[in-house]
Amino acid sequence: MAEDKFMAILPQNHNLSKEEKVSLSDLCYEPFMLLEKGTNREISEIFEQNNLTPKIHFTTWDDYAIMSMVESGLGISILPELILKRVPYNIVSKKLDIDVHRNIGFVLRDMKTASLAVKRFMEYLTYRD
Repeated sequence: MAEDKFMAILPQNHNLSKEEKVSLSDLCYEPFMLLEKGTNREISEIFEQNNLTPKIHFTTWDDYAIMSMVESGLGISILPELILKRVPYNIVSKKLDIDVHRNIGFVLRDMKTASLAVKRFMEYLTYRD
């Protein structure tokens, strides 16, 4: 099982982009682009568990739409770190001041008989910068 940290996503010229870590409460003062996929409410739950309410300006299920809107200066967001590897958007990702992550599990019958593509995918999931 691997952990995928949630990161604050900001436009490059945003005042919080200079911070080492971004406070979850600071994100509540900005227009927020919320990623929610059906019943998957991970990001909403992060705010709820910390008794905070972001100013939600847009909700979508598409990670890339969120990154495009943040790049355009329409707001900020929180996304999983794995989706932020090698993105073509001019955005800044910053660690949050609290440790929040999702667990990613991968079930495989036998690593010895796994295809090269599966082995590379496993390497990608477990690679950390």
